[in-house]
Amino acid sequence: MNKILLIGAGGHCKSCIDVIEQQGLYQIAGIIDKEVANETTVLGYPVIGSDESLADLRQKYDYALVTIGQVKTPELKVKLFSRLVALGYNIPTIISPLAYVSKHAKIGRGTIVMHHALVNAGAGIGENCIINSKALVEHDVQVGNNCHISTGAVINGNVKVSDHSFIGSQATTKQGVVILEKSFIKAGSVVK
Repeated sequence: MNKILLIGAGGHCKSCIDVIEQQGLYQIAGIIDKEVANETTVLGYPVIGSDESLADLRQKYDYALVTIGQVKTPELKVKLFSRLVALGYNIPTIISPLAYVSKHAKIGRGTIVMHHALVNAGAGIGENCIINSKALVEHDVQVGNNCHISTGAVINGNVKVSDHSFIGSQATTKQGVVILEKSFIKAGSVVK
């Protein structure tokens, strides 16, 4: 198995670890955090460096994934993803074996599809996104780059979710709406 670095040691990292372990395609080499602090492991995996270590670690590791969540802004996720690209890391797409992704859907690099999410036929999801647990991305939906579709959100058919957007837990969109760039849709909202 290829070894992979996980960038970010918070709560979302724990969820990503579980998906990566279940997927069984990568061996987690270690966690990178903004600075090496008191916590030296995350679910048994060592914190092996800080953001400043990424260039040096590139000599040893080919694969990396941004594993920080996105609530208020995707700015840090975008910065870290861009840094990984610039350093030449391979940034895989991670799909939980407990999720369903249609063979007619397209998922960009650095995107993670979490447990029990469903991505239907004709959907396209950009790079560096989170499709969180039990989210539904229906047919022909287009999700831009650096978006987070939260737990239980329902994105109905032909919706366009523009770059850098956040769709909160249990939010529902009407079919065919356009969600503008950098939108923040609160949990439980209905977007018409």
